[in-house]
Amino acid sequence: MFDNLKNLKDKAEDIAEEHGDKISDGLEKLGDVIDDRTGGKHSGAIDTAVDKAQEYVDKLGEQNGDDERGK
Repeated sequence: MFDNLKNLKDKAEDIAEEHGDKISDGLEKLGDVIDDRTGGKHSGAIDTAVDKAQEYVDKLGEQNGDDERGK
């Protein structure tokens, strides 16, 4: 089971490294859609959530790059 989780993490890191910019753009668009549908009532919280998600994707991509250099 641990190997399956590690494989899943490795795949997520690969995807984040390869497509991080597209994921980040998608998160931004999703945040805009949610903000529009809520009438801007939760703009601050939505922006914070999008920023944190984008930071996490960046971190995953960087971790994969570190792993590749460390091999």
